[in-house]
Amino acid sequence: MTTGKFIFKATLIIAFFSLMSKVLGLARDMVIAHQFGTTMSYDCYQIAIKMPNMLLAIVSGALATVIVPVFVEYASQGKKGEAWKVFNTVMVIVSLFYLGASLIGILGAPLLVKLLGPSYQSEWPLIVELLRIMMPLMVFTGLASLFTGLLNANNTFGLPAFSTSVNNILIIIFALTLGVFYDIQGLALGTVLAAVGMALVQLPALLKSGFRLSLNIDFKHPGVRQVYYLALPSVLGIAINQAPILINVVLGTWLPVGSLSALSYADRLNQFPLGLFGMALSTAVFPTLSARAAAGDRDGVADILSKSLKAVALITVPASVGLMVLSKPIVSLAFERGAFNEGSAEITSIAVFFYAIGLLGQAGVFLLTRVFYSLQDTRTPVKIAVVAVLLNLVMSLILISPLQLGGLALASSLYSLANMTLLVVFLGKKLPGLYHNGLLKFGLAVLVSAGLMAAATYAANRALDGWLSGTAGLILQVGLAGAAGLAVYLAAVLLLGAREVRYFWRTARGGRADG
Repeated sequence: MTTGKFIFKATLIIAFFSLMSKVLGLARDMVIAHQFGTTMSYDCYQIAIKMPNMLLAIVSGALATVIVPVFVEYASQGKKGEAWKVFNTVMVIVSLFYLGASLIGILGAPLLVKLLGPSYQSEWPLIVELLRIMMPLMVFTGLASLFTGLLNANNTFGLPAFSTSVNNILIIIFALTLGVFYDIQGLALGTVLAAVGMALVQLPALLKSGFRLSLNIDFKHPGVRQVYYLALPSVLGIAINQAPILINVVLGTWLPVGSLSALSYADRLNQFPLGLFGMALSTAVFPTLSARAAAGDRDGVADILSKSLKAVALITVPASVGLMVLSKPIVSLAFERGAFNEGSAEITSIAVFFYAIGLLGQAGVFLLTRVFYSLQDTRTPVKIAVVAVLLNLVMSLILISPLQLGGLALASSLYSLANMTLLVVFLGKKLPGLYHNGLLKFGLAVLVSAGLMAAATYAANRALDGWLSGTAGLILQVGLAGAAGLAVYLAAVLLLGAREVRYFWRTARGGRADG
């Protein structure tokens, strides 16, 4: 099987399960929105879950990305036993770290809450309670993340992608049971129990791949040292990339009640197309990039990256346009029922619009940072992230006053786009062949096509607005307006970027994709 065909098939597998997960994730958010809307209690939940999630993203995100190249390097040398020994040691150490961090978080919850929710003083007792319930989330989600990374390194993509669906299914079940009987505290407990399920469902595949848990850990193993040597700067980089989330939470507590909830719902909607394709492609291509980099084939890395960036742009840019133009009907269709009223839909649609601007940036950063990691360069993304975060902070402070929660969302989008641009520039110095594949020309063709799509979608949406009432009317409005815009986009991009589109079409049909 050719490299392009393998990556495409792996992307399809991940995209299929990602679609399942995103649909279930949307159903989860619809259930939560119906019960809690944009209320103070759900704002408190958002504040409480940010601390374990940020620490989790920092540590597990770094390890999950750097352990794959190390594992692949050992396996490609015929030392798979040593590769599993490295993973076992890392897993035990990380598990102990998360256990300790959970205990510290439970004991220090009052102080953490004062830092995260400075203007929510009357709600501090509730946030402290929720934070203490959810701190153990790190242990199980952290293990699930490591399991996913190692299964991907063994070219197993389906089950790890499916595990997020298990997480969403369990949250729905617990929201409808524990959430009903124990209110927001029940939802918090259900979130933790769902993470347990997400980790356990991957264990059979991990064992089948050859992993065996052992307490015989080797801190001095060269592979373990290599993992932590690579992970430390990556930890710093991801910590910096988590800064916009922290900025949004702290500044968002000074906005009207419901703003944090609206930002969360909006971010979830924007994550739908991002997770469906952008992250699916990045996950699928990562082991191949690592193998090419380990073999010293930088031209091969540049070629795969160039095609991957074009594919990401081809999909995420029209998704961004659709979300921006149709933000209000999409939000109303998805959430406007129960506790989620028209006012909730209004503020959430504003956040969706501004978050959608940075969709390409988010997908691009996810892919590009993995290319740096495959080249075992974890320092450059850190330096770039520092510059981007400073921009985010400045723009958040400038935009929050005139645009309220929309300003925070727009600042996050500008952060993602700036981060992506700088990563491409610096990566071009390491991979000179990156610019030899018509990347800039293709990007311009996509942007022009997206502009035409925006005009067509807007015109169709205006013509259909209020044509039919109720849910059926919204479905037709979103569906027909989106279809009209997509048709214009596809026609334009075929005219302006036919060579690349035909390449993706040949790959999809199973033809040769390496050339």
